[in-house]
Amino acid sequence: MTVRKPPGEKHPFPPAGLKSRHAAILVLCALFSIEAAYSALCQPSARAADPETMMLRVHDRHTGILYAEVPARVNSRLVFGWIHSWERIPWNEYYHVDAKGDLVLDAITFPAFGAGIPEDKGRVCYVRDGLIHMEEIGQVFTELIWLNSHTATRDIILDGTPVTRGTDLPHHAGIRLRIEKGEGHDTR
Repeated sequence: MTVRKPPGEKHPFPPAGLKSRHAAILVLCALFSIEAAYSALCQPSARAADPETMMLRVHDRHTGILYAEVPARVNSRLVFGWIHSWERIPWNEYYHVDAKGDLVLDAITFPAFGAGIPEDKGRVCYVRDGLIHMEEIGQVFTELIWLNSHTATRDIILDGTPVTRGTDLPHHAGIRLRIEKGEGHDTR
């Protein structure tokens, strides 16, 4: 193939000091290599997954359908609120995320004792503002699994930001909440 240039205009290749096509091809290859390296290192979509990235994920226990996910970190605070099925009283569980990605139950709060409610969970127990507080529990969970109910499951909050509500999840579906390492997924 012959490239023609207008009269009196210098052709851009080969650059000054390069006398052969081979040298020009090497320059182009080097430029493409630099661009590829830039893309791999600097563009988020091409970046390798950070092994330390943690995500709180809520998904269907049986099908694996992902309903919600948000970034989590060591010491993130999770609040899981629900209504006791028999006593019909609000119950809150307070967790933190440990270095392994497990959920550590720190405390529970509820307004009254009743069927199935422990009387001695944790090392500290007191009443304040009409709620019974049981703290310093330290029970470790690799995941939380429950049968979702639009009337029983209330709020799931991570670091003060709502993640999902029971009414946003399928009614009577087995749900799994866990902290997993790896990048996020599109939940749409």
